[in-house]
This record gives sequence, structure tokens and C-alpha cells, in this order.
Amino acid sequence: MANLYYREDLDDAAFAPGALVEITGEEARHAVRVSRLRVGERILVGNGRGAIGAGTAEQVAKDRFSVRIDHAEGGDAAVGPRLVLVQALAKGDRDERAVEQATEFGVDAIVPWQASRSVSRWDGAGGAEKTAKGVAKWQRIAREAAKQSMRAAIPVVGEPVALSDLELLARSDRSAVIALHPRGALTLSEWGRSAAASADAIDDVVLVVGPEGGFADAELDALEAAGAHVLVLGTTVLRTSSAGPAAIAVLNTTFGRW
Repeated sequence: MANLYYREDLDDAAFAPGALVEITGEEARHAVRVSRLRVGERILVGNGRGAIGAGTAEQVAKDRFSVRIDHAEGGDAAVGPRLVLVQALAKGDRDERAVEQATEFGVDAIVPWQASRSVSRWDGAGGAEKTAKGVAKWQRIAREAAKQSMRAAIPVVGEPVALSDLELLARSDRSAVIALHPRGALTLSEWGRSAAASADAIDDVVLVVGPEGGFADAELDALEAAGAHVLVLGTTVLRTSSAGPAAIAVLNTTFGRW
């Protein structure tokens, strides 16, 4: 299977059949030094926003290579509503593992959330700098996971949101906000079967996952009062690192993405 590399500054037309795409910098160094790219090898290149082309490496140097596109790939199919993961900050690398796996499973956007029980904190002294570094790290993780899973589009990693932002989103007619929590009376798969019948009425399904300590009661109450659905995944309780990806897998099947 061919490897995929990105050049995000190019528009979709740059990946049309016959085009010559040159990759430089760290992306090229990784292809040449780590993946051992050679002249004549088949490879995929894209802009990370949906355009992706296949072709043969024509020139390879230590810090650059060029690919002659011979056909455009189909890219990521836009089926059903957009899937958005609102991932609570968590200790260790658990939130980062959620970002990686959610990307591999096809999430469209990822948003950090500093819940009241989040052990990991991006606020306080140096908060702005810490937040910027945190978002940048999640973006890097999503980009690498998208490459590994051969995705034409890299998920967008947004700025952190507050509970009030999620409440506002839950009041929108075009968004379905789902808080995954064991107190839910309905399973995500049951909700999904009902929602699939009117999927055209939903632009975004927003999955909100709490931290390792779970949602605070006040957070769940506020989201539910704003119109969010409190749903359970199943009979077991998953870690914060796996709940979001598992939910995305359920919705991929529900909405015909898989």
C-alpha cells in the first residue's frame, strides 16, 4: 500500500492528473529517510482538506521529492452529519490517545474541553501559552493519525470550549449534542437508529466525553437542560481515551459511513 503525504498549501486543482507535486521540508525528509521513498515508487499526496492524488515519484533528494499525478483518489466520502468529538482534558496521554484513535475512526473535528474534574489543566499561570501548545500538539497528533489511516481530510482541532459554549450548541436545531454517561437511559445505538431516519435535519453530531473522573452532576444537568442527549454506550464503562472512538464507531455504522 502506498504511503500518504500532505502539502497543505496547495488547492485541489494541484492534485489533478498530469500535475507534478513537489514535497519539501520535514514531510519530505520523513518520506526519504524513514519510509525510504525511491524513484518509481507509487505514492499518495494530498492537501489534508479532501484532495488526494496517486502517482509515481519522479525525483527524490534528501529533503524533497516530486510526484507525477496520474489519477485522483476518491477522498473521504461525506456521508451523514459531521461527527465532532468534544474531548475533556485528561491526565497522562489519555486525551491524546482519544485524539489519535478518533482520527483513525473518521472523526471530522475535535474540540478540547477543560471539564470541572479534569486533572490536566490548561488554565492558570501561563494559560494562554499552555493552551496554544496543547492545541498545537493535538493538531500534530491528528495530522499523523490521518496520514497513517490514509485520510484525505485531516480533522480540524478547535480552540477549547467552555460548558456555556456546549449549552449554546445544544440549543441549536441543526446540532445533536450527546453527553456519554452511564446515567443515560437510552443507548447511543438506539438513539442513532432513530436519528438516521432524519439525518438530513442534522448538520453535526457532537459527542461530549468527560475526563477520568467523569462529568460533574451540574455539568450533566446543564447540558441536559439545554437540550443535549445523555446517552450510554453499553453495559460497561469505558475510559475517557476510548469512549469517544467507540462512539464514533457506532455512529459510523449508524449513518452508513462504514
